[in-house]
Amino acid sequence: MMNMIQLTVDNIEKYFSEEAVLDGVSFELSKGDHVALVGPNGAGKSTLVNIITGVLEPDSGTIELHPAIQVGILEQQPEYAKGRTVWQEAAAALEELATLAEEAERVATEMAQATGERQEELAQRFDRLQVRLYQQDAYNIDYRIERILSGLGFIESEFHKPVEQLSGGQKNRLALAKLLLAEPDLMILDEPSNHLDIDATQWLERFLAASQATILLVSHDRFLIDQVAQKTIELHQGTIEIYKGNYSSYMRQKDDRNAVLRRTYEKQQDEIARLEEFVRRHIGSQKTAQAEDRRKKLARMERVNPPREINAPAMGFPIPERSGDIVIRAEHISKAFDFPLFEDLTFDILRGQKWGILGPNGTGKSTLMKILNSELEPDAGEIHIGAKVKAAYFDQHLTCIDSDKEVVEAIRPDHKEFVERERRDVLARFGITKEMVFKKVRHLSGGERNRTALAWLSTRDANLMFLDEPTNHLDLWARDSLERTVCDYQGTVVIVSHDRYFLDQVCDLLLVVEPGRFRVIDGNYSTYQTLIDSGLAKEARVEMETRPEVADANPKEKKSGKASNSKPRRKRKFPYRKVEEIEAEIAKLESRIEVIYSEMAQEEALRDGGVMKGLSDELGTVQQALEPLYNHLEEAIDLN
Repeated sequence: MMNMIQLTVDNIEKYFSEEAVLDGVSFELSKGDHVALVGPNGAGKSTLVNIITGVLEPDSGTIELHPAIQVGILEQQPEYAKGRTVWQEAAAALEELATLAEEAERVATEMAQATGERQEELAQRFDRLQVRLYQQDAYNIDYRIERILSGLGFIESEFHKPVEQLSGGQKNRLALAKLLLAEPDLMILDEPSNHLDIDATQWLERFLAASQATILLVSHDRFLIDQVAQKTIELHQGTIEIYKGNYSSYMRQKDDRNAVLRRTYEKQQDEIARLEEFVRRHIGSQKTAQAEDRRKKLARMERVNPPREINAPAMGFPIPERSGDIVIRAEHISKAFDFPLFEDLTFDILRGQKWGILGPNGTGKSTLMKILNSELEPDAGEIHIGAKVKAAYFDQHLTCIDSDKEVVEAIRPDHKEFVERERRDVLARFGITKEMVFKKVRHLSGGERNRTALAWLSTRDANLMFLDEPTNHLDLWARDSLERTVCDYQGTVVIVSHDRYFLDQVCDLLLVVEPGRFRVIDGNYSTYQTLIDSGLAKEARVEMETRPEVADANPKEKKSGKASNSKPRRKRKFPYRKVEEIEAEIAKLESRIEVIYSEMAQEEALRDGGVMKGLSDELGTVQQALEPLYNHLEEAIDLN
């Protein structure tokens, strides 16, 4: 039963134009599998999920769900009946258990009044009901509802709030709570951490990681994938590749696989170029027979595809003008609306530092950022801005770019001449190219709008950047580019983000804002989490152990093949051998190369890094042996 296949996706194809969005996608999910589905924006992840859930029909291929399983899907725009409370909606997910409990109560009442065989029948039925209720923990329903609602960020005073009074984010969290309470056999979760703060996301990670349900998870949250996924499916250019392990494991395997494939591809391209050059130089000469042989070998050769790489925009911010050493000094600042958000905050932000602000929803992170940017006045305390500081603000709603303007106009700076060609170059760095630059901003997708706003930010010539949820709508690869961009930026950055992976990569200090207190952490998110786990985090400043710098050491190695420029009647460099003997040895090695390329193209080899490395090493050895034989053959033809 543990290996029961619950979902079979068989050769699914889907076209929305001449190009396939899904081009022969196949995989299986077995009972208990925790699988992440990843891919760049526009790769077709939502299309695939909609086909699996029956919202869309495939153009070809089949979806098979085991008839005995219950499937649960996270609704993206849930609707609720008016007049029901949060608690009532959550309890509705457990109606089947409530019905079972009521039936057990009725059977117990009837059993108390029955006699003889009827009483025995009722007793057996009651026992069966008890087993089912016990297995599904039906006697702790209230506790389960409270645990899941609280875990997802609802406070007790909201449990009996009418659903029509909830915000959009709260309605989404309630939909997630109902799905987790229902505990279906197969859960399909599309961006479940949207609308969750960091604490709720961590709770969700623990819940899903411990769940015995089969899970198909679509997410841009790399920490979430790392904690939950045991297998990762990458969807790109209509096809999939399957990797064992979580996101970090997937990235390591993909890098290793692509390194081998890149070397293999480049070696084959070198060999193709050498054979084509031989044919070009010798067809129609005394070596025509050998040239024709090479031409046949080229026609038979099974070509190795280049590595399957997902490219992200380079991004990049310009080098800013140097500011004073103290960029922002906050002295005893406080802010309240209907209730206090924070009180008596005091800290300095120094030139070049990368600060992250984090805390639960509703603690005033964005409000604090606006106060630091002088958009809001604190109720008490003072903000001092340092010398030569020029700030720019990226807000999570992307209001920094005018929705009614064309993209190429929306990023135009007011403070300097910046011609269209320069603006298009900036947009291209952020992946906005061709006719997209002439679209109105409001017609862009979420990811395109985000990258346009980042391009706008890069034209401000700022040495202080405020980034409020800058990774929203970005896929995993664009987030990686933005991380490198922020790390390389020589100015000062203040960031509000729920993306813990992003905070971990770019921040060297954290301001943790919580109800009634704040903490400055010298370190990144992992430092903070370690301090929390060990119980060492205090209200005062917490010093961080020195973290080593990690250099990106992944240079591309380029090898150049040397073609023979030998002249006729030259002096011998090789011992005398008959032309036929050399040709036979070359043919044997070239046949082995063809076999190696064929084996490398097999699915089994592509999935096994060890096998692929062994084949690649053998390929290099054989090709090294061939090089002198080609030269020996030319010499033998000329001098024998």
